[in-house]
Amino acid sequence: MTVVGMCVAGLAIFLIGLVASKHEIAGALGLEKIVALRHLCFAMPLAVFGALHLFGPQFVAALVPRYMPWRSFWVYFVGGALIAASVSIATRIAVRWSGLLVGLMMFSFVAMIHLPGALARPNRIIWTVVFREMSFGGAAWILAGTAADGWRGRSKTALITVGRILIAIALILFGIEHFPNSTLLPGIPLQKQMPAWIPGRVFIDYVTGTGLLIAAGSILLTRKTRIVATCLGGWIVLLVFVVYGPVLVLALFEPGTGVKVEAINYFADTLMFAGTILALADASP
Repeated sequence: MTVVGMCVAGLAIFLIGLVASKHEIAGALGLEKIVALRHLCFAMPLAVFGALHLFGPQFVAALVPRYMPWRSFWVYFVGGALIAASVSIATRIAVRWSGLLVGLMMFSFVAMIHLPGALARPNRIIWTVVFREMSFGGAAWILAGTAADGWRGRSKTALITVGRILIAIALILFGIEHFPNSTLLPGIPLQKQMPAWIPGRVFIDYVTGTGLLIAAGSILLTRKTRIVATCLGGWIVLLVFVVYGPVLVLALFEPGTGVKVEAINYFADTLMFAGTILALADASP
């Protein structure tokens, strides 16, 4: 039920987002067609994660801090909030608020769950998760600032600036990590290895790491950020389908729900990272 719920939620938001984005995609020229995928890439994973909370609460319940009252309530509340945000961002309705609140949620996860864990038991994986969540929160704020009904004036500038800084930091750290860990699944370098049957594993990781560092430099130097981020976002989207896609399909035929959920999460995480980079591209002149 958990796996089915995650897949159905993701596919439903994919179709909704595709319909909502079709005019922008059709009207965009060249690389701008990739930028037009930002809402779709960001919203679909939110729906997947929301469905995980609702249909597989046992997979996330342990993350709720023990000092929180009504721990089960918060699992379902977050799941519902993620589904609502995914619909808002996919349809581009009230993104001013959904983007702002998703960002606040991500930063809350960092402050209450991931950062205390990283400080208590520091290791590469948990720090990667910390900066992954912060980059997602920054991207959500960028979407809130650049939306048609988004924030204006100083609020817009602040949201976009914070988002750019957090994404740039994540790009630097993730880019560096690709070189000593050159057979990990690319994009967000966690702990799962690329299967041995994927050709050119080291090459893929080196290209991805180099692209991440170039994009970070482009952001910090404010040089050609839009085109560099667009190319990087397109590369990550390509990896989602040619690397993570086959890994996901094979995992769905494996016994055990945990293996399937892990593969879906990796697919969704990386797609959301692509949406994060494309949101940055859209906010760049």
